[in-house]
Amino acid sequence: MDRQRFEALVEEALQNLPRGFKRHLQNIAVLVEDSPPARHLGSRMGTLLGLYHGLPYPDRGATYGSVLPDVIVIYRKPIERVSRTEEDIRRRVREVVLHEVGHYFGLSEKELQDIEGEDE
Repeated sequence: MDRQRFEALVEEALQNLPRGFKRHLQNIAVLVEDSPPARHLGSRMGTLLGLYHGLPYPDRGATYGSVLPDVIVIYRKPIERVSRTEEDIRRRVREVVLHEVGHYFGLSEKELQDIEGEDE
């Protein structure tokens, strides 16, 4: 899949977030990169499909301001590697975007795994 099409899937996933979540997404950038940095390859995280960097929304106090945006990075090549069809890629992109947005809202990896397990 070409990068432009993949980025459109990420945008689609963001646009389809529930309105209540979108309303609270503030000071955040969502980027697409081909692959994770080398420091994340071969780590205990396994195949890294996305990553959230920043101060979670619940931890932002009254003094939060004048800071660089938080960043969610979605990694294209790993998602493509673990997917078989374009529909698999679309589904996986949606899952990864939701997962990373969950981190933005302060959910831990364990909490997200528990939530994601309920959907299966």
